[in-house]
Parts: sequence; structure tokens; C-alpha cells
Amino acid sequence: QVQLVESGGGLVQAGGSLRLSCAASGRTFNKYSMGWFRQAPGREREFVAAITWSSGSTYYADSVKGRFTISRDNAKNTVSLQMNTLKLEDTAVYYCAARWITTAQLMAHMSLDGMDYWGKGTLVTVSS
Repeated sequence: QVQLVESGGGLVQAGGSLRLSCAASGRTFNKYSMGWFRQAPGREREFVAAITWSSGSTYYADSVKGRFTISRDNAKNTVSLQMNTLKLEDTAVYYCAARWITTAQLMAHMSLDGMDYWGKGTLVTVSS
């Protein structure tokens, strides 16, 4: 069993930066690929970024490529999302997800039901 708890959300002006963190419980964290997803009001949850469990390779949605960076610290059981040059359209609830032994690219394209665990989310609001 893995529990995921997100933190770091808040209100930021357009063009600003924010860093989200996801703390995971469980001894096998390093066997899970980790991802960030987001859900804006009235929209479906969508993939943002993922990082592979073994190689640390990353994969990003086109909408955030070059602005967001995902990283993980297996020693601390955490995964982070550094968000720079934030835009109004980045406003959403951001969720951390875990999937057992897969790749970041596969995680980006699989059904949301394919995730093994989800956090409860943290709200990011970008203002003008």
C-alpha cells in the first residue's frame, strides 16, 4: 500500500514559479514510476509529467514542456514538480500518481484507471 500526499500548491501570478511535492509512504517507492496530473474546473484530468522508476527518464505533456521539471528523490520517497513561467491555463488541482514498474512514456498514455495510487491533490491558482 502506498499513500501519496501532495503539497506546495497556492496562488501565484502569471509568469511566476511554484514547486509541488508529493510524499509517498511505503518501502517500495523506488519501484513505482511517478506522475503528475491536473484537473482544471470543468475539464477532465490530464497528464502533466512522469518519471520512470528505474532510469529516471522523464516525459512531459507538450503544454508544459520546457517550463515544468519533474524529479524524484528515492531516499526521501518524494517526487517534485518545479513549475516555471506559469500561465493562467495552468490553474488546476494537481494530483500525484504512482504506477508499478512502468515507463514515464507509458504512464503518459495509459488510462487514468491504470494508476495504482492517487493523492488527493493540491490546488494551483495562477492569476493575471
